[in-house]
Amino acid sequence: MTAEEQPASQRQRTDPYVGQYAERAVGMVASEIRALFAVAARPEIVSLAGGSPYVAALPLDGVGDMIGQLIADRGEVALQYCTAQGDAGLRERICDVMTLEEIRAHPDEIVVTVGSQQALDLLTRIFIDPGDVILAEAPSYVGALGAFASYQATVVHVAMDEDGLIPEALEEAIGRTTAAGRRAKFLYTVPNFHNPAGVTLAAGRRHRILGICQRAGLLVVEDNPYGLLGFDAEPMRALRADDGEGVVYLGTFSKTFAAGVRVGWAVAPAAIRDKLILAAESAVLCHSSFSQLTVREYLTAQPWLEQVKDFRELYRERRDATLNALETMMPPGCHWTRPGGGFYVWLRLPDGVNAKAMLPRAISSRVAYVPGTGFYADGSGGQYARLCYSLPSPDRIREGIRRLASVIETEIELRDDFGPAPGIR
Repeated sequence: MTAEEQPASQRQRTDPYVGQYAERAVGMVASEIRALFAVAARPEIVSLAGGSPYVAALPLDGVGDMIGQLIADRGEVALQYCTAQGDAGLRERICDVMTLEEIRAHPDEIVVTVGSQQALDLLTRIFIDPGDVILAEAPSYVGALGAFASYQATVVHVAMDEDGLIPEALEEAIGRTTAAGRRAKFLYTVPNFHNPAGVTLAAGRRHRILGICQRAGLLVVEDNPYGLLGFDAEPMRALRADDGEGVVYLGTFSKTFAAGVRVGWAVAPAAIRDKLILAAESAVLCHSSFSQLTVREYLTAQPWLEQVKDFRELYRERRDATLNALETMMPPGCHWTRPGGGFYVWLRLPDGVNAKAMLPRAISSRVAYVPGTGFYADGSGGQYARLCYSLPSPDRIREGIRRLASVIETEIELRDDFGPAPGIR
Protein backbone atom coordinates (compact mmCIF):
# COMPACT_ATOMS: atom_id res chain seq x y z
CA MET A 1 0.00 0.00 0.00
CA THR A 2 1.36 3.43 -0.97
CA ALA A 3 1.23 6.42 1.37
CA GLU A 4 -1.62 7.92 -0.65
CA GLU A 5 -3.66 4.72 -0.36
CA GLN A 6 -3.50 4.75 3.44
CA PRO A 7 -6.46 6.06 5.43
CA ALA A 8 -6.13 9.74 6.32
CA SER A 9 -5.85 8.95 10.04
CA GLN A 10 -2.97 6.54 9.43
CA ARG A 11 -1.16 9.04 7.19
CA GLN A 12 -1.58 11.68 9.90
CA ARG A 13 0.16 9.42 12.41
CA THR A 14 3.13 8.74 10.11
CA ASP A 15 3.38 12.32 8.82
CA PRO A 16 2.12 15.12 11.09
CA TYR A 17 2.19 17.58 8.17
CA VAL A 18 -0.49 15.83 6.14
CA GLY A 19 -3.01 18.50 5.23
CA GLN A 20 -0.39 21.26 5.14
CA TYR A 21 1.50 20.34 2.00
CA ALA A 22 0.95 22.17 -1.27
CA GLU A 23 -1.31 20.30 -3.68
CA ARG A 24 1.59 19.64 -6.04
CA ALA A 25 3.50 17.82 -3.27
CA VAL A 26 0.70 15.44 -2.34
CA GLY A 27 1.19 13.19 -5.35
CA MET A 28 4.98 13.01 -5.16
CA VAL A 29 6.14 9.39 -5.23
CA ALA A 30 9.46 7.65 -5.78
CA SER A 31 10.16 6.78 -9.40
CA GLU A 32 10.23 3.16 -10.49
CA ILE A 33 14.02 3.44 -10.90
CA ARG A 34 14.87 5.19 -7.63
CA ALA A 35 12.82 2.67 -5.68
CA LEU A 36 15.00 -0.09 -7.18
CA PHE A 37 18.40 1.43 -6.42
CA ALA A 38 18.86 0.04 -2.91
CA VAL A 39 17.92 -3.49 -3.98
CA ALA A 40 19.78 -3.41 -7.28
CA ALA A 41 23.00 -2.27 -5.58
CA ARG A 42 23.31 -5.58 -3.71
CA PRO A 43 26.34 -7.42 -5.13
CA GLU A 44 24.46 -10.66 -5.76
CA ILE A 45 21.96 -8.85 -8.00
CA VAL A 46 22.69 -8.44 -11.70
CA SER A 47 21.24 -4.99 -12.24
CA LEU A 48 19.85 -4.22 -15.68
CA ALA A 49 17.93 -1.36 -14.09
CA GLY A 50 19.50 2.08 -13.51
CA GLY A 51 21.14 3.83 -16.47
CA SER A 52 24.55 4.47 -14.92
CA PRO A 53 27.51 5.24 -17.20
CA TYR A 54 30.66 3.14 -16.93
CA VAL A 55 32.86 5.82 -15.38
CA ALA A 56 35.59 3.28 -14.60
CA ALA A 57 36.55 3.59 -18.26
CA LEU A 58 37.73 7.15 -17.66
CA PRO A 59 41.47 7.81 -17.15
CA LEU A 60 40.80 8.41 -13.45
CA ASP A 61 44.41 9.10 -12.50
CA GLY A 62 44.64 11.77 -15.17
CA VAL A 63 41.29 13.27 -14.20
CA GLY A 64 42.39 13.32 -10.56
CA ASP A 65 45.63 15.11 -11.45
CA MET A 66 43.67 17.56 -13.58
CA ILE A 67 41.33 18.40 -10.70
CA GLY A 68 44.21 18.81 -8.28
CA GLN A 69 45.94 21.21 -10.64
CA LEU A 70 42.68 23.10 -11.16
CA ILE A 71 42.36 23.74 -7.43
CA ALA A 72 46.03 24.66 -7.13
CA ASP A 73 45.85 27.12 -10.03
CA ARG A 74 42.27 28.43 -9.87
CA GLY A 75 40.90 27.36 -6.51
CA GLU A 76 39.72 30.86 -5.60
CA VAL A 77 37.45 30.78 -8.65
CA ALA A 78 36.48 27.11 -8.58
CA LEU A 79 35.34 27.35 -4.95
CA GLN A 80 33.46 30.64 -5.31
CA TYR A 81 30.00 31.68 -6.48
CA CYS A 82 29.38 32.26 -10.19
CA THR A 83 26.56 33.55 -12.37
CA ALA A 84 23.28 31.65 -12.75
CA GLN A 85 23.84 31.39 -16.52
CA GLY A 86 27.07 29.48 -15.98
CA ASP A 87 30.77 29.88 -16.59
CA ALA A 88 31.45 31.72 -19.85
CA GLY A 89 34.41 29.53 -20.76
CA LEU A 90 32.39 26.36 -20.28
CA ARG A 91 29.61 27.74 -22.44
CA GLU A 92 32.15 28.30 -25.21
CA ARG A 93 33.30 24.68 -24.93
CA ILE A 94 29.67 23.51 -25.02
CA CYS A 95 29.27 25.31 -28.34
CA ASP A 96 32.21 23.27 -29.65
CA VAL A 97 30.63 20.03 -28.47
CA MET A 98 27.32 20.82 -30.18
CA THR A 99 28.97 21.36 -33.56
CA LEU A 100 29.26 17.55 -33.71
CA GLU A 101 25.47 17.57 -34.18
CA GLU A 102 25.62 20.57 -36.54
CA ILE A 103 24.28 23.08 -34.01
CA ARG A 104 25.73 26.55 -34.45
CA ALA A 105 25.15 28.40 -31.18
CA HIS A 106 26.57 31.40 -29.35
CA PRO A 107 27.66 31.05 -25.70
CA ASP A 108 25.06 33.65 -24.74
CA GLU A 109 22.28 31.26 -25.84
CA ILE A 110 23.35 28.64 -23.30
CA VAL A 111 22.27 28.19 -19.68
CA VAL A 112 24.31 25.72 -17.62
CA THR A 113 22.19 23.48 -15.39
CA VAL A 114 22.60 20.74 -12.79
CA GLY A 115 22.45 17.95 -15.34
CA SER A 116 19.77 18.11 -17.99
CA GLN A 117 17.27 17.05 -15.31
CA GLN A 118 17.32 20.52 -13.80
CA ALA A 119 16.78 22.01 -17.24
CA LEU A 120 13.62 19.89 -17.52
CA ASP A 121 12.45 21.11 -14.13
CA LEU A 122 13.11 24.77 -14.96
CA LEU A 123 11.40 24.54 -18.34
CA THR A 124 8.35 22.94 -16.80
CA ARG A 125 8.28 25.58 -14.09
CA ILE A 126 8.27 28.48 -16.53
CA PHE A 127 5.74 26.98 -18.97
CA ILE A 128 3.30 24.84 -17.02
CA ASP A 129 0.31 25.77 -14.91
CA PRO A 130 -1.64 22.94 -13.26
CA GLY A 131 -3.55 20.99 -15.90
CA ASP A 132 -1.57 22.29 -18.89
CA VAL A 133 -0.86 19.73 -21.60
CA ILE A 134 2.57 18.37 -22.54
CA LEU A 135 2.95 16.00 -25.49
CA ALA A 136 5.50 13.25 -24.92
CA GLU A 137 6.47 10.01 -26.58
CA ALA A 138 4.96 6.73 -25.42
CA PRO A 139 6.97 5.57 -23.53
CA SER A 140 8.88 8.57 -22.09
CA TYR A 141 11.89 9.16 -19.86
CA VAL A 142 10.80 8.60 -16.26
CA GLY A 143 12.68 11.66 -14.97
CA ALA A 144 10.82 13.91 -17.38
CA LEU A 145 7.48 12.44 -16.33
CA GLY A 146 8.42 13.10 -12.72
CA ALA A 147 9.22 16.73 -13.45
CA PHE A 148 5.99 17.16 -15.38
CA ALA A 149 3.95 15.56 -12.59
CA SER A 150 5.55 17.79 -9.97
CA TYR A 151 4.06 20.83 -11.74
CA GLN A 152 0.72 19.04 -12.26
CA ALA A 153 0.93 18.84 -16.04
CA THR A 154 -1.35 16.61 -18.08
CA VAL A 155 0.80 14.37 -20.27
CA VAL A 156 -0.65 13.22 -23.60
CA HIS A 157 1.43 10.39 -25.00
CA VAL A 158 2.29 10.11 -28.71
CA ALA A 159 3.01 6.70 -30.24
CA MET A 160 6.42 5.59 -31.48
CA ASP A 161 7.62 2.73 -33.63
CA GLU A 162 11.07 1.43 -34.59
CA ASP A 163 11.75 4.74 -36.40
CA GLY A 164 10.85 6.91 -33.43
CA LEU A 165 8.00 9.37 -33.00
CA ILE A 166 5.25 8.80 -35.58
CA PRO A 167 4.37 12.08 -37.39
CA GLU A 168 0.75 11.08 -38.00
CA ALA A 169 0.32 10.23 -34.32
CA LEU A 170 1.72 13.65 -33.40
CA GLU A 171 -0.74 15.40 -35.72
CA GLU A 172 -3.57 13.38 -34.22
CA ALA A 173 -2.54 14.21 -30.66
CA ILE A 174 -2.34 17.93 -31.45
CA GLY A 175 -5.75 17.80 -33.12
CA ARG A 176 -7.30 15.87 -30.24
CA THR A 177 -5.90 18.36 -27.72
CA THR A 178 -7.17 21.32 -29.73
CA ALA A 179 -10.60 19.74 -30.16
CA ALA A 180 -10.81 19.46 -26.38
CA GLY A 181 -10.35 23.23 -26.15
CA ARG A 182 -6.78 23.00 -24.89
CA ARG A 183 -3.34 23.81 -26.24
CA ALA A 184 -0.21 21.79 -25.65
CA LYS A 185 2.64 23.87 -24.22
CA PHE A 186 5.44 21.81 -25.76
CA LEU A 187 6.46 18.48 -27.26
CA TYR A 188 9.05 16.59 -25.22
CA THR A 189 11.19 14.18 -27.25
CA VAL A 190 14.36 12.10 -26.88
CA PRO A 191 15.18 11.64 -30.57
CA ASN A 192 18.46 9.71 -30.31
CA PHE A 193 18.79 6.25 -28.72
CA HIS A 194 15.64 6.84 -26.76
CA ASN A 195 15.32 6.28 -23.04
CA PRO A 196 13.69 3.79 -22.50
CA ALA A 197 12.80 2.48 -25.96
CA GLY A 198 16.29 2.50 -27.53
CA VAL A 199 14.98 3.69 -30.91
CA THR A 200 16.14 6.71 -32.92
CA LEU A 201 14.00 9.22 -34.81
CA ALA A 202 14.60 8.49 -38.49
CA ALA A 203 16.25 11.22 -40.56
CA GLY A 204 13.27 11.32 -42.92
CA ARG A 205 10.89 12.09 -40.06
CA ARG A 206 12.81 14.94 -38.48
CA HIS A 207 11.74 17.70 -40.86
CA ARG A 208 8.18 16.37 -40.80
CA ILE A 209 8.08 16.55 -37.00
CA LEU A 210 9.48 20.07 -37.03
CA GLY A 211 7.02 21.14 -39.72
CA ILE A 212 4.04 19.81 -37.77
CA CYS A 213 5.18 21.64 -34.65
CA GLN A 214 5.87 24.87 -36.54
CA ARG A 215 2.40 24.88 -38.08
CA ALA A 216 0.84 24.25 -34.67
CA GLY A 217 2.98 26.88 -32.93
CA LEU A 218 4.27 24.11 -30.66
CA LEU A 219 7.63 24.41 -28.91
CA VAL A 220 9.91 21.35 -29.11
CA VAL A 221 12.06 20.29 -26.16
CA GLU A 222 14.83 18.10 -27.59
CA ASP A 223 16.48 16.07 -24.82
CA ASN A 224 19.69 14.51 -26.11
CA PRO A 225 21.83 12.75 -23.48
CA TYR A 226 23.00 9.96 -25.80
CA GLY A 227 23.48 11.67 -29.17
CA LEU A 228 27.28 11.19 -29.26
CA LEU A 229 27.05 7.53 -28.25
CA GLY A 230 26.00 5.96 -31.54
CA PHE A 231 27.63 2.67 -32.46
CA ASP A 232 27.39 2.57 -36.23
CA ALA A 233 27.36 6.13 -37.58
CA GLU A 234 28.36 9.71 -36.88
CA PRO A 235 26.02 11.80 -34.69
CA MET A 236 22.77 12.80 -36.37
CA ARG A 237 21.88 16.39 -37.11
CA ALA A 238 20.00 17.81 -34.15
CA LEU A 239 16.46 19.16 -34.44
CA ARG A 240 17.80 22.41 -32.98
CA ALA A 241 20.13 22.75 -35.98
CA ASP A 242 17.09 23.25 -38.24
CA ASP A 243 14.95 25.45 -35.98
CA GLY A 244 16.72 27.78 -33.59
CA GLU A 245 13.55 29.59 -32.54
CA GLY A 246 11.21 26.63 -32.10
CA VAL A 247 13.47 24.14 -30.31
CA VAL A 248 15.00 24.12 -26.83
CA TYR A 249 17.94 21.71 -26.82
CA LEU A 250 19.03 19.93 -23.63
CA GLY A 251 22.45 18.35 -23.25
CA THR A 252 24.49 16.77 -20.47
CA PHE A 253 27.99 15.55 -19.67
CA SER A 254 26.62 12.73 -17.51
CA LYS A 255 26.96 10.14 -20.27
CA THR A 256 30.05 11.41 -22.13
CA PHE A 257 32.14 12.41 -19.08
CA ALA A 258 30.82 11.70 -15.59
CA ALA A 259 27.36 11.72 -14.05
CA GLY A 260 28.75 12.82 -10.70
CA VAL A 261 29.81 16.26 -11.89
CA ARG A 262 26.10 17.04 -12.53
CA VAL A 263 26.66 19.46 -15.40
CA GLY A 264 24.17 19.87 -18.24
CA TRP A 265 22.85 22.72 -20.31
CA ALA A 266 19.96 24.19 -22.25
CA VAL A 267 20.15 26.12 -25.52
CA ALA A 268 17.06 28.26 -25.93
CA PRO A 269 15.64 31.24 -27.78
CA ALA A 270 16.56 34.49 -26.04
CA ALA A 271 13.26 35.06 -24.24
CA ILE A 272 13.17 31.50 -22.88
CA ARG A 273 16.86 31.69 -21.95
CA ASP A 274 16.20 34.78 -19.82
CA LYS A 275 13.35 33.03 -17.99
CA LEU A 276 15.55 30.00 -17.39
CA ILE A 277 18.26 32.14 -15.83
CA LEU A 278 15.74 33.79 -13.50
CA ALA A 279 14.29 30.40 -12.55
CA ALA A 280 17.78 29.02 -11.90
CA GLU A 281 18.63 31.98 -9.67
CA SER A 282 15.56 31.39 -7.55
CA ALA A 283 16.21 27.64 -7.35
CA VAL A 284 19.96 27.45 -6.59
CA LEU A 285 21.31 31.03 -6.80
CA CYS A 286 24.11 29.64 -8.97
CA HIS A 287 25.51 26.27 -9.97
CA SER A 288 28.74 24.66 -8.76
CA SER A 289 31.75 26.59 -10.05
CA PHE A 290 33.91 23.60 -9.17
CA SER A 291 31.90 21.20 -11.34
CA GLN A 292 31.73 23.65 -14.22
CA LEU A 293 35.46 24.37 -14.22
CA THR A 294 36.18 20.64 -13.92
CA VAL A 295 34.20 19.98 -17.10
CA ARG A 296 35.71 23.03 -18.81
CA GLU A 297 39.23 21.82 -18.00
CA TYR A 298 38.38 18.29 -19.13
CA LEU A 299 37.16 19.58 -22.51
CA THR A 300 40.19 21.85 -22.87
CA ALA A 301 43.05 19.67 -21.66
CA GLN A 302 41.93 16.05 -22.02
CA PRO A 303 41.41 13.98 -25.22
CA TRP A 304 37.67 13.88 -24.62
CA LEU A 305 36.71 12.97 -28.17
CA GLU A 306 38.91 9.88 -27.96
CA GLN A 307 37.26 9.05 -24.66
CA VAL A 308 33.82 9.29 -26.29
CA LYS A 309 35.02 6.82 -28.93
CA ASP A 310 36.16 4.48 -26.15
CA PHE A 311 32.75 4.74 -24.51
CA ARG A 312 31.06 3.97 -27.82
CA GLU A 313 33.06 0.79 -28.29
CA LEU A 314 32.54 -0.28 -24.69
CA TYR A 315 28.78 0.22 -24.87
CA ARG A 316 28.62 -1.41 -28.30
CA GLU A 317 30.18 -4.56 -26.83
CA ARG A 318 27.61 -4.56 -24.03
CA ARG A 319 24.76 -3.92 -26.47
CA ASP A 320 25.88 -6.86 -28.57
CA ALA A 321 26.11 -9.11 -25.52
CA THR A 322 22.57 -8.09 -24.57
CA LEU A 323 21.07 -8.74 -28.00
CA ASN A 324 22.88 -12.04 -28.42
CA ALA A 325 21.73 -13.25 -25.00
CA LEU A 326 18.15 -12.19 -25.66
CA GLU A 327 18.21 -14.00 -29.00
CA THR A 328 19.47 -17.26 -27.57
CA MET A 329 17.76 -17.31 -24.15
CA MET A 330 14.39 -15.55 -24.23
CA PRO A 331 11.26 -17.70 -24.46
CA PRO A 332 8.81 -17.36 -27.37
CA GLY A 333 6.57 -14.32 -27.26
CA CYS A 334 9.30 -11.88 -26.20
CA HIS A 335 10.27 -9.02 -28.51
CA TRP A 336 12.85 -6.27 -28.10
CA THR A 337 14.32 -3.21 -29.77
CA ARG A 338 17.79 -3.19 -31.30
CA PRO A 339 19.38 0.14 -30.36
CA GLY A 340 21.99 1.78 -32.55
CA GLY A 341 23.50 3.55 -29.55
CA GLY A 342 22.86 4.65 -26.00
CA PHE A 343 22.13 2.42 -23.02
CA TYR A 344 18.77 0.67 -23.37
CA VAL A 345 16.81 -2.24 -24.80
CA TRP A 346 13.00 -2.14 -24.51
CA LEU A 347 11.67 -5.64 -23.90
CA ARG A 348 8.09 -6.65 -24.64
CA LEU A 349 7.00 -9.62 -22.56
CA PRO A 350 4.67 -12.40 -23.71
CA ASP A 351 0.96 -11.72 -23.57
CA GLY A 352 -0.42 -11.96 -20.05
CA VAL A 353 2.94 -11.39 -18.30
CA ASN A 354 3.17 -8.20 -16.21
CA ALA A 355 6.66 -6.75 -15.65
CA LYS A 356 5.74 -4.99 -12.42
CA ALA A 357 4.03 -8.03 -10.91
CA MET A 358 6.99 -10.18 -11.96
CA LEU A 359 9.67 -7.92 -10.44
CA PRO A 360 9.68 -9.38 -6.89
CA ARG A 361 10.29 -12.85 -8.33
CA ALA A 362 13.05 -11.44 -10.53
CA ILE A 363 14.73 -9.86 -7.50
CA SER A 364 14.46 -13.21 -5.69
CA SER A 365 16.23 -14.70 -8.72
CA ARG A 366 18.93 -12.01 -8.39
CA VAL A 367 18.21 -9.91 -11.46
CA ALA A 368 16.73 -6.40 -11.67
CA TYR A 369 15.12 -4.36 -14.44
CA VAL A 370 12.73 -1.41 -14.60
CA PRO A 371 9.05 -2.19 -15.26
CA GLY A 372 7.54 -0.33 -18.19
CA THR A 373 4.85 1.25 -16.02
CA GLY A 374 7.32 3.92 -14.88
CA PHE A 375 7.58 5.29 -18.40
CA TYR A 376 3.90 6.07 -18.94
CA ALA A 377 2.07 8.92 -17.25
CA ASP A 378 -1.05 6.79 -16.85
CA GLY A 379 0.74 3.76 -15.38
CA SER A 380 0.23 1.58 -18.45
CA GLY A 381 3.11 -0.32 -20.04
CA GLY A 382 2.84 -3.36 -17.79
CA GLN A 383 3.91 -5.68 -20.59
CA TYR A 384 7.27 -3.93 -21.03
CA ALA A 385 10.60 -3.78 -19.21
CA ARG A 386 13.63 -1.57 -19.71
CA LEU A 387 16.99 -3.34 -19.73
CA CYS A 388 20.12 -1.21 -19.30
CA TYR A 389 23.44 -2.66 -20.47
CA SER A 390 25.79 0.27 -19.77
CA LEU A 391 27.26 -0.79 -16.42
CA PRO A 392 27.51 -4.62 -16.12
CA SER A 393 30.25 -6.53 -17.90
CA PRO A 394 29.22 -8.65 -20.90
CA ASP A 395 29.48 -11.81 -18.78
CA ARG A 396 27.25 -10.31 -16.09
CA ILE A 397 24.77 -9.20 -18.75
CA ARG A 398 24.56 -12.73 -20.12
CA GLU A 399 24.05 -14.14 -16.64
CA GLY A 400 21.42 -11.52 -15.84
CA ILE A 401 19.47 -12.30 -19.00
CA ARG A 402 19.73 -16.03 -18.29
CA ARG A 403 18.14 -15.40 -14.87
CA LEU A 404 15.51 -13.11 -16.36
CA ALA A 405 14.59 -15.63 -19.04
CA SER A 406 14.06 -18.26 -16.37
CA VAL A 407 11.79 -15.90 -14.42
CA ILE A 408 9.74 -15.14 -17.55
CA GLU A 409 9.38 -18.85 -18.30
CA THR A 410 8.02 -19.36 -14.78
CA GLU A 411 5.59 -16.47 -15.28
CA ILE A 412 4.36 -18.03 -18.50
CA GLU A 413 3.70 -21.28 -16.67
CA LEU A 414 1.81 -19.43 -13.93
CA ARG A 415 -0.19 -17.54 -16.57
CA ASP A 416 -1.14 -20.79 -18.27
CA ASP A 417 -2.18 -22.29 -14.93
CA PHE A 418 -4.00 -19.32 -13.39
CA GLY A 419 -4.61 -16.77 -16.16
CA PRO A 420 -2.85 -13.45 -16.93
CA ALA A 421 -1.54 -11.17 -14.20
CA PRO A 422 -3.73 -8.13 -13.49
CA GLY A 423 -2.83 -4.73 -14.84
CA ILE A 424 -1.76 -5.68 -18.37
CA ARG A 425 -2.41 -2.71 -20.64
